[in-house]
Amino acid sequence: MAETARIADQLRRAFYGGAWHGDSLFEILTGVTAAQAAARPIKNAHSIWELVLHIAAWDGAVQRRMTGVAVQVSDAENFPPVTDTSEAAWGKTLEEVRRVHDELTAAVTHFPEASLLKPVPGKKGAHYTFGYMLDGLAQHELYHAGQISLLKKF
Repeated sequence: MAETARIADQLRRAFYGGAWHGDSLFEILTGVTAAQAAARPIKNAHSIWELVLHIAAWDGAVQRRMTGVAVQVSDAENFPPVTDTSEAAWGKTLEEVRRVHDELTAAVTHFPEASLLKPVPGKKGAHYTFGYMLDGLAQHELYHAGQISLLKKF
């Protein structure tokens, strides 16, 4: 299996399921209502909804970086505010994060294997290669899936 195919598989497993560690992001999000997603049960912590938007923002940023663009995520993009907390808006958010993630995994699948060792534009340090960033993105999604899992219990 090509390394890019392996990374794309890990991203899909972290997002949709079949991961070794346990429940994926979307397995955890199953049954979460708009009210639960918008709730802030822990003072000064992000809501489930904000975390989902954050995941979508970083999936999109990484995909843009893969095209050679030096992307910096602004504070407003990093954790976008939730202004409409309706069930319809929550459904649209879930559709959007799926769309962005699916586009990202398709891009990873077709990313040139030799480019995995190249530095990411705009990032400092010899270690910050495309391979490092993509592995880190799977870790990022699972980190926030864990947070969402805990918030869902409130």
